[in-house]
Amino acid sequence: MADKPRRPVVDWLVYLAVRVAVCVVQALPTPAALAFADLLARLAYRVDKRHRRVADESLTFAFPDLSAAERDRLIRACYRHFCTMVIEIAVLPRKLRVENWRNYGTLVGADHILAALLDDRPVLIVTAHFGNWEFAGYALGALGFRTHAIARVLDNPHLERFLKKFRERTGQQLIAKKDDFDRLSDTLRGGGRVATLGDQDAGTRGVFVDFFGRPASAHKAVALMAMEFDAPMLVVGVPRVRSGLRWHYHIHCEDVIDPREYRDQGDAVKAITQRYHDALARMIRRHPEQYFWLHRRWKSQPVKRGKKTVAQVPSE
Repeated sequence: MADKPRRPVVDWLVYLAVRVAVCVVQALPTPAALAFADLLARLAYRVDKRHRRVADESLTFAFPDLSAAERDRLIRACYRHFCTMVIEIAVLPRKLRVENWRNYGTLVGADHILAALLDDRPVLIVTAHFGNWEFAGYALGALGFRTHAIARVLDNPHLERFLKKFRERTGQQLIAKKDDFDRLSDTLRGGGRVATLGDQDAGTRGVFVDFFGRPASAHKAVALMAMEFDAPMLVVGVPRVRSGLRWHYHIHCEDVIDPREYRDQGDAVKAITQRYHDALARMIRRHPEQYFWLHRRWKSQPVKRGKKTVAQVPSE
């Protein structure tokens, strides 16, 4: 399917609105900026009915013991978390520096993280739409670790340049999700450190694993890269552990997966993929309000037809 034609004037106006909003947020005192985030969350909850329904359906499967009222409170908290995260990202460049990063983040499982980052082998950092995944790459860059992140290129070219400048401010480099396979391979072959989101629906071509007790389609490429390039996988989450004026995150290593352990295993791709999903689920269960339940993680489902199982992708 051909891409929709862009409307340059609309792209520019959207970019201008975002830049003005960021400038306003950066100029506000922190209490006012956080109050603004809370207001945005309340507004988004009211008007975004479609994603509220998606979140409610996902939480029904993930936490079947929760009542409707408890799910609703969790959904409201989810909106609040992500609106607050956007505000924090906007002010991060003005707050975080090499000498004060400990004010905003703590390495949990630092021995595993540092051992992998200082080793000669390439490293895959696998995370999810959980906590503040942008903070991890920014903070590691501030500490002097050169990392790469696989990211989708935004359709709006002005916003793409703006976000890319933020992400690369402390040395992190971006690799386009669809178009930079050769660069990705060269990076891993050269012992690079690459971060990727591991909780995205892979459609009909994915491998199905259990995620919160429900089948979820996952990309095979993460496990295949780990095996092909002999790259240990750090399963990392970045939950907010303190809110308010002195917000603070944990850069938490939940698991280290060495592909050498699966070298002789016939279903290595599925086993590795299931293991990192189990690690992600453990972190999310500790801070469920900080997971992006609003996206359709379980969009594709296996359907049995006779003796075969095929993937089914529901229509929007």
